[in-house]
Amino acid sequence: MSKNIVVAIDGYSSCGKSTLAKALAKKLHFIYVDSGAMYRAVTLYFLRNNVDQSDISQVAEALKNIHLNFHSRDYETHITLNDEEVSEEIRQMPVSDNVSAVSAIHDVRVEMVKQQQRMGKSKNIVMDGRDIGTAVFPHADVKIFMTADPKVRAERRYKEMIGKNPDITLEEVFKNIANRDYQDTTRKESPLVRADDAIILDNTDLTPQQQLDFALDRIHPLITNI
Repeated sequence: MSKNIVVAIDGYSSCGKSTLAKALAKKLHFIYVDSGAMYRAVTLYFLRNNVDQSDISQVAEALKNIHLNFHSRDYETHITLNDEEVSEEIRQMPVSDNVSAVSAIHDVRVEMVKQQQRMGKSKNIVMDGRDIGTAVFPHADVKIFMTADPKVRAERRYKEMIGKNPDITLEEVFKNIANRDYQDTTRKESPLVRADDAIILDNTDLTPQQQLDFALDRIHPLITNI
């Protein structure tokens, strides 16, 4: 085991990956790295700047101008895009509808993985995403693969979004999740798959505390003085 502990959490969209990752990071005093937010921020930049995703040169040039950072405030992790706070904007539907396609671009993934791996070299981290345990940190100390019933996932996501986007419908959210599942699992570049050594966590009927306890039970043996 490396001197720095890496916890990799993968799984389908709206399974509560970030909820679990944030809770673990807070409990263990680890750094939380939201890989999904990184891809969403790249997507936001592409949308704002009308980057043609099919044009390799445009993508490469755009990536040179994208600088992402995380900071903690009130026990919450926030992301900045070129020093602009974008934590809320990246959760809106335009980004949600395009993030899977942007995430599938080879050059985008290479750049994000470089940044993520740098973070894991010097700190104890918890990172969630689609390919953390397979592509980013294949030798992570603990790997958890999260899943849940699609209808439950849609209902959870809808409840999160309705306050900020009152015009959104449950049907739209369900279709978005179904589409993202298809794109994530069938894309050529780093598709969503469970690592052979990942522990499956189906939280369809679990509370946030129950899923936290489940994960802590797997991590506790690696750490002292928690």
